Amino acid sequence: MRAASSDLAISISPLGLVELSDEEFEVHGQRLSRYSTNWAFYLGYHHSYRREAGETQNTINYTGALCRYVNHFVFGEGIQFETKKKYDHVVPALLRRAWEEDNDKKSVLYEIGENGGVTGDAFIKVAYEKPHTDTAGRNHPGRVRILPLSSAHVFPEYHPHDREKLVRAKVKYKFWGTATDGTRTTYTYTEILTDERITEYINDDLVDDRVNPLGVVPLVHIKNVGVSGSPWGKSDIDDIIPLNREYNNITNDIADIIAYHAAPITIVTGAKATNLEKGPKKVWSGLPKDASVFNLESAVNLQGPLQYLEILKNSMHELSGVPESALGKAQPVSNTSGVALAIQHFPLVQRASLKQMQYGLGIKKINDLILLTLYTYEPQTRIYDASTEGIKSDATQPDEIDIHDPEAYQADVVWPSPLPVDNIVKLNEIQLKMALGLESKRSALNALGVEFPDEKLREIEDEQKQDVMAQGVLEFIKAAIDAGIFEAVGIQPDAAGTNDQKTSGKTGPAQTTENSGMTLKFGMDAKKIFDQVVTMAHGSKTPERPRDNNTTNSNDDAR
Repeated sequence: MRAASSDLAISISPLGLVELSDEEFEVHGQRLSRYSTNWAFYLGYHHSYRREAGETQNTINYTGALCRYVNHFVFGEGIQFETKKKYDHVVPALLRRAWEEDNDKKSVLYEIGENGGVTGDAFIKVAYEKPHTDTAGRNHPGRVRILPLSSAHVFPEYHPHDREKLVRAKVKYKFWGTATDGTRTTYTYTEILTDERITEYINDDLVDDRVNPLGVVPLVHIKNVGVSGSPWGKSDIDDIIPLNREYNNITNDIADIIAYHAAPITIVTGAKATNLEKGPKKVWSGLPKDASVFNLESAVNLQGPLQYLEILKNSMHELSGVPESALGKAQPVSNTSGVALAIQHFPLVQRASLKQMQYGLGIKKINDLILLTLYTYEPQTRIYDASTEGIKSDATQPDEIDIHDPEAYQADVVWPSPLPVDNIVKLNEIQLKMALGLESKRSALNALGVEFPDEKLREIEDEQKQDVMAQGVLEFIKAAIDAGIFEAVGIQPDAAGTNDQKTSGKTGPAQTTENSGMTLKFGMDAKKIFDQVVTMAHGSKTPERPRDNNTTNSNDDAR
């Protein structure tokens, strides 16, 4: 029904979209039917029938609003990665490239969370797109693709005795294409993934059969909320759908009552209404003495239905964990502390922590596939490259990654706090801990949500060195100017305007000049720094003389 009534539902509904074999329908039919219902309610298709024209049919989509809020609460602040010390000079740059350069990290995370929140299951495929040149002649380098798939298009097969081992996966869906005669028709695409081979079909025709270079199925299944003993996850809206359906039904009943009595029925007894003129400010006379005219009044008390609606709405908020104030309910403004805000949102924080356990494990598997893909298709990424801002701070860190080392694929997921944080309070807390010697700079950066703090510390140190060098340049220039003034007028600049200052050549800039030679006593490093200061002060490039256009033109004319 959904596939027949909405183009939007067609693109996501598994029913009527893919021809399933009897075995596939027996194993996955119930799951796909649940996906279809959940997507319909998430998108606002809550009614299985259409009322007659002119009758109200309200759809208040709390299902979609609450699901989107939970998804944003979990993924709105993004995620960060923490790698093993042995390879943190190489792996962080590779993960940053894959998530932020090769893909849009925020949109990918939101789509993963949306698929999981609506259906209960999120499937992500990791693939490699080879370098290519487009029709405009632009070159595009190779990149790693993180592809969230429609949950209804994936048919995984797990080891019968190990539910975490994916032995085979089938991706199957329909798509529109143009036939050889120019007509538009639908085709069924099927891709079968195993550890050894990747096979692709269009309809029933084999189009590609190749070796899987990774040696593992490049697919990750993430359960939104785990259910013990089940291979499938639980969605965020399973418990809300019945309440939202009942809420809309009661809302439509109330709308019918209001519409019925907004234009009341006039009842006339003991007389004929043929000659009675309808409308406001009309006077009827000449009616029989036993006649009676009145409007049918509403005897329905709407207080009960309205209270029932409030109960349903509160129940949806309680089951989803989203507080009523989150959807725009008016509340007094106050500077609520972070602890009080966490207590107010505790049910939502608890739900988020359940989801983070599952998604954190799944994203670690995605990172494993990302790194394996890069090591396989781009072997040069295994070698340390200083230009990627990676810091090789330990002599034990190798110049090249050992692809057989499990630590080369490990990257833990760090979830920033989804609640707002007062940065001033946080900084004061960190400053107090550092003053007591209970906090290091690296852990302080971690607490502030800085990803890869080692690189940030190096950036800070480099900036401090540049500031010191710049200050040295200014002092050198000032000393040179002071020496020039002293040599020209015989007066020390700092003593200009004072009568009791002696102008002997043994004081002032002459002494500074003698002190500048002391840098040689501190070794070659001090001399290098002093030479760099001199170079920065005076410049190492001779300025070019501006060309005279008139002269150039005259020379050209002469030639």
